[in-house]
Amino acid sequence: MKKLYLFLFMVSVSFNVIAQTTYLHCGKVIDVEKSKVLTEMTIIIEGDKIKSVEKGYSDVPENAKAIDLKSKTVMPGLFDMHVHLESETSKDGYIKRFTLNDADVAFQSTVYAKKTLMAGFTSVRDLGGSGVNSSLRDAINKGYVDGPTIYSAGKSIATTGGHADPTNGYKDDLMGNPGPAEGVVNSPEEARKAVRQRYKNGADVIKITATAGVLSMAKNGQNPQFFEDELKAIVETANDYGMLTAAHAHGDEGMQRAIRAGIKTIEHGTLMSEETMELMKEYDAYYVPTITAGKSVAELAEIEGYYPEVVVPKAKAIGPKIQDTFGKAYKKGVNIAFGTDAGVFKHGDNGKEFGYMVEAGMKPMESIISATVTPAKLLKVYDKYGSISEGKMADIIAVSDDPTENIKTMESVDFVMKKGVVYKNQ
Repeated sequence: MKKLYLFLFMVSVSFNVIAQTTYLHCGKVIDVEKSKVLTEMTIIIEGDKIKSVEKGYSDVPENAKAIDLKSKTVMPGLFDMHVHLESETSKDGYIKRFTLNDADVAFQSTVYAKKTLMAGFTSVRDLGGSGVNSSLRDAINKGYVDGPTIYSAGKSIATTGGHADPTNGYKDDLMGNPGPAEGVVNSPEEARKAVRQRYKNGADVIKITATAGVLSMAKNGQNPQFFEDELKAIVETANDYGMLTAAHAHGDEGMQRAIRAGIKTIEHGTLMSEETMELMKEYDAYYVPTITAGKSVAELAEIEGYYPEVVVPKAKAIGPKIQDTFGKAYKKGVNIAFGTDAGVFKHGDNGKEFGYMVEAGMKPMESIISATVTPAKLLKVYDKYGSISEGKMADIIAVSDDPTENIKTMESVDFVMKKGVVYKNQ
C-alpha cells in the first residue's frame, strides 16, 4: 500500500512539474464581462487554465514561456452556436449521401473541424448530422484530432416529410418509413422517444426542425411541421435530461409554436414577425440568425445546376431576408446568440457573421459578447468558458486589429489557443 501511495505521489509531482506556464503579453484584451477594451495586459496560463490576468507586461520567469501579442487584440475563444461539421456545400452534395460511407464522412469532418478551430471558434454547437458529429466530438476530446469543443445534437428531429426527414427526395423503394430512432416523429409519444434516443446516442443538445427548410428536397420552405403537443413533449423530455433545445424555423407560425412550447433558441428566424419578436422576449428565447448562410444560399442559387430545381426558388426567396430580420429583432431587444450554419457555406468563413451583424445595426462589442458570454451561459458552461478570467479554460484568440473599431478583423484570426495549447500563432 505504501508503494502505491508513493507511486501516486510521484505521478502527481510529475504532472505538476510538466504543466506549462505561459505568459501572453497582450496589446489589447477584450473584457467581455465589462464590455471594455483593456490595454497592455498579461494573461498567465498554467496548464489548460487561466491562472491570472494582470495589468502591464509582467516579467516572465525562466521556466515559463512568453508569447508576444503586443500588436494584437486578444479575446476569449469564440462559440458558433450553429454548425454542421459533417459536410460542406458542394454542387454534388445531394449525391454524396448515396456515395459516402460513415468513415468517409468522419475523415472529411476532421478537416472541417480544424478549419473551424483555426478561424478562432474554440467551441461549437453541431446542430444535426448522422451521429458522426458526436463521434467527432469524442475524438477531439481525446486528442485524436484537432478541432473545437463540440456540443452535438446528433441527428435532428423532424416529422414525416419534414426538413430533417433523411429520406426526402428518395424514390419510393428507398424511402421507407423512418421513425424516432432516425429522428422522425408524428406524436408526443414518438417525440419523447426520439429525445431519449438522442440521449442514448450521446447527444448533448436537441435540435428540431419546427418548419420546412430551404435545402431539403421538398417544395415548401416555411410551413409549420410540428403540433404544439409534440413540441411540448420534446421540450419537457429534453429538460428532464438537461439538454438545451434548438429549433430550425423560417415560417412565423412554426416559430410561435416552438417558442410557446419552450424551445430556447430559434435558428434562422427568417420570416419572424414583430409579434413573434415580442413572444421571444416574453419567453426569454434566443435568436441565432445565421445571416452568412442566408447570403450564401441566395448566391449559390444563381449558379445553374448547383442546387436541385425544387430548392432554387426557396433559396432565392428565403436567403436574402435573414439579415433584415436580424436587424429588426436586434432593435426590438430580442436576445441574440451567435451562429452561422457553417457547412451551408465553407467552414472557416464563420467570422463573416460578425460583419453582417454589425452592418445590420448591432454594436461590435455586443456581437463579440453574443459569441462568448451568451453561448457559454446558454450551454451552462460559463464557469469554464466565455471570458478571460481567473480559473477558466485557456481558450483564447487574437486578431490584428481592434474589432470594436474594425469588425472585419474577425474574419482573419492570427492566434488560437485552446485549453492552453497553441494551435495557431501568426
